[in-house]
Amino acid sequence: MMSILIGGAWPYANGSLHLGHLTALLPGDILARYYRLKGEEVLYVSGSDCNGTPIAIKAKQEGVEPKEIADHYHKEFVETFDNLGFTYDHYSRTDSPYHHDEVKRIFNSLLDHGHLYKQSVDQTFCRSCERFLPDRYVEGNCPQCGAAARGDQCESCSTLLDPVDIVDKTCKLCGDTPVVKPTEHYYFALSHFQKQLEELVEKAKTLEEWRENALHLTERYLKEGLHDRAATRDLEVGVPVPVEGFEDKKIYVWIEAVSGYLSASKQWAEQNGEDWAPFWKQNTKSYYIHGKDNIPFHSIIWPSVLEGLDEGLSLPNHILSSEYLTIEKKKLSTSRNWAVWVPDLLDRYNPDSIRYFLTINAPEYRDADFSWREFIYSHNSELLGAYGNFVNRTLKFIQKSYSGEVPNGVSDETINKRIKEVYSQVGALIEAGECKKALETVFSFVREANKYFDERQPWIQIRENEPECRNTLFTCTKIIANLAQLLSPFLPFSSEQVSSILDIKELKWAPIETLPTILGEVSPLFERIDVDVIEEEREKLGK
Repeated sequence: MMSILIGGAWPYANGSLHLGHLTALLPGDILARYYRLKGEEVLYVSGSDCNGTPIAIKAKQEGVEPKEIADHYHKEFVETFDNLGFTYDHYSRTDSPYHHDEVKRIFNSLLDHGHLYKQSVDQTFCRSCERFLPDRYVEGNCPQCGAAARGDQCESCSTLLDPVDIVDKTCKLCGDTPVVKPTEHYYFALSHFQKQLEELVEKAKTLEEWRENALHLTERYLKEGLHDRAATRDLEVGVPVPVEGFEDKKIYVWIEAVSGYLSASKQWAEQNGEDWAPFWKQNTKSYYIHGKDNIPFHSIIWPSVLEGLDEGLSLPNHILSSEYLTIEKKKLSTSRNWAVWVPDLLDRYNPDSIRYFLTINAPEYRDADFSWREFIYSHNSELLGAYGNFVNRTLKFIQKSYSGEVPNGVSDETINKRIKEVYSQVGALIEAGECKKALETVFSFVREANKYFDERQPWIQIRENEPECRNTLFTCTKIIANLAQLLSPFLPFSSEQVSSILDIKELKWAPIETLPTILGEVSPLFERIDVDVIEEEREKLGK
């Protein structure tokens, strides 16, 4: 049995989750559910990023303490993920004492191993605010591509930046032009790990385990040569540096937040009387799930930290980094409210509809678009029209013609073979991180099932050849039972409903052969959505 570690990116607890967050994170839950069905040992961890400048900025805007902001959004995140059916084994937060202690331990270990060193550096200082500025308080233009940039990374060209190098700098707090002053910080010697990371990337290329965007961006950094990066910063909220004379500084969020995967794993183990080590050592497979903008933190910084600890911890196997999601063909913008907020979406729509659309239209290898028209039509045509319709018309036919008793027939051998093929194909695609193709494969089988029902014409068979009608309905019920399993990683709520109707006690990743004798209560899996809501939803954007 293999141990599977799945790490979902940590959303900043400074605002509600939007579809951009969700489309990047959803593959993590699909993987976790799938591997549990296979019987593997799974540890699926994540948490809310409650440290760093975004929280401090939000708190200043609202005139409250940073912890109040973090508490509010952490609670909302937990509720949102629960309502979407996410099955985290442990969802933590980076301001917890446990996380702080583990990050300090990691910092001290890197220091002891000679991978951290002090250096006097130039840092932006705002004379009006009388303070060194956290990176996100420095705004201007990227020195590489000229696009608007802030902090330590350009979102347009993905270049890692030093805020000192940003062109036409302004202070986010007051709008003045900051000056550059020397101060002392610890630096993390990324350059120590050039060779190890080159080997890691070559292995990932050979095994095809990383998404292309992760490979290309990481190769670009390696070709340029890894540069040492500041490991501490003058931040308001974060993990204090555990070194005398540096207590007022904080461990930089880019090294602290990724350490949450390890701290959350250890915290889960402590709280549940389990062992975290099998998920980080020995025969383990790991998946890191995040958006394109987080690639260097998972492909360069986190592997370097793990190597630097020298504790035999496994480096990332699979890096599933999504491209961007646009909204109605425009770049998502939270400041202009050109976004679809997940809590609002859940108030009005079936969570399986959300999961379906964001998976079947996932930005796995190129940017994808969310349009209200496509969302509504995919629900009505695919979930309701194809899948829901097949389930409903089969089971309603059995209810009406056989009083809810599943006919004792013989299942079609071609269908039996096809079911086995679909399990094999879909499983391989999910394991490769190809969730979009995996779901497309299942729905191709759904369409085959509808065609089978239409061609067999049980409404005629029941009058002219009743034994064949029994075989048809038995086969269709068998398809439905297996679809419940095949779709459970993607559409857990409707799969649970079908499982209840068919009295499936336990879902597994293997063909179901035994069927119930009596159906439970049959009700539609999905309701039609009025297409008039398309314009209503569009009008809300940007307001």
